[in-house]
Amino acid sequence: MNARNQRSAPVGGGATYRSAAYTSLLPWQVRERRFPPTGLGRRGLNPDDVYAFLDRVAIDMAAVYAALAESRLETARIKAGLRRRQADQAGARNERGQTK
Repeated sequence: MNARNQRSAPVGGGATYRSAAYTSLLPWQVRERRFPPTGLGRRGLNPDDVYAFLDRVAIDMAAVYAALAESRLETARIKAGLRRRQADQAGARNERGQTK
């Protein structure tokens, strides 16, 4: 069994608990991340270190995508409200006989 199969899945359908000490990754931290080589007799990187880092990146990416989706929903809600207000104002002008 490889190290990737030993990782635990997030609890709660992808939602994760973060302690107050957790800080989100910054782009420069991802770019500059280096992994220590494996022990003697092995080549490459320690899979546990790599997968732990990839999990952290995935968690941060999920948070960014969730914030983006929320922002898009809010934008759509605001646009719909604006359209309703503009339609109401146009209807009121038409009732008063104004064509502006």
